Amino acid sequence: MDLISARPPRRYDYVDDGAAIYRASFATIRRETDLAHLPANAERVAVRMVHGSGQTDLAADLLIHDDLVPAARAALNAGAPILTDAHMVASGVTRARLPRGNDVLCLLRDPRVPDIARDFGTTRSAAALALWGDRLAGSVIAIGNAPTALFHLLEMILAGAPRPAAIIGVPVGFIGAAESKDALASFAVEHGIDLPFLTVRGRRGGSAIAASALNALAQERE
Repeated sequence: MDLISARPPRRYDYVDDGAAIYRASFATIRRETDLAHLPANAERVAVRMVHGSGQTDLAADLLIHDDLVPAARAALNAGAPILTDAHMVASGVTRARLPRGNDVLCLLRDPRVPDIARDFGTTRSAAALALWGDRLAGSVIAIGNAPTALFHLLEMILAGAPRPAAIIGVPVGFIGAAESKDALASFAVEHGIDLPFLTVRGRRGGSAIAASALNALAQERE
């Protein structure tokens, strides 16, 4: 295939400077978004999540534990892995932002997963969590796709599995998504296990939002 060597004639009026787009985007988000209800240390995380979703009203549905940002950053700075339920989340992480070249793992395609899912009677997304093993301890979890994975993670912790340092729980969907995030938000009250978490109430969520949160946590620089 031949390379197109010249820019086509410009016919639309638009900003095409990448750095200018970036600056203007974040300025627009701060101008149009109410972040007052969030922990001060989570402002940049929230701004990146709004940027990743294109929805300024997302901030109103954000719930962010007071310790989420320091706990996640400390874990990443210590070399903790990021464990995800979806390859799209893993693909969305900007590796250059990771402070220690942290592993970013999604085991959904592991050949053992279908058999585990069948034995457990659950989805493959949930079954893949069984392969996290000892890596779960002190890790940063990002669930952006499957409500069953978030429910399964909470059940694993209640059953005595190692505890992660922080949980980003933002699965998207119409069946179980809102409920799984409610379970995460009420986990400390209902079970006495206070884990730093971030979630988005309701049906909204997804891989882009989860990856945006991870990128903000990986490095404070915007």
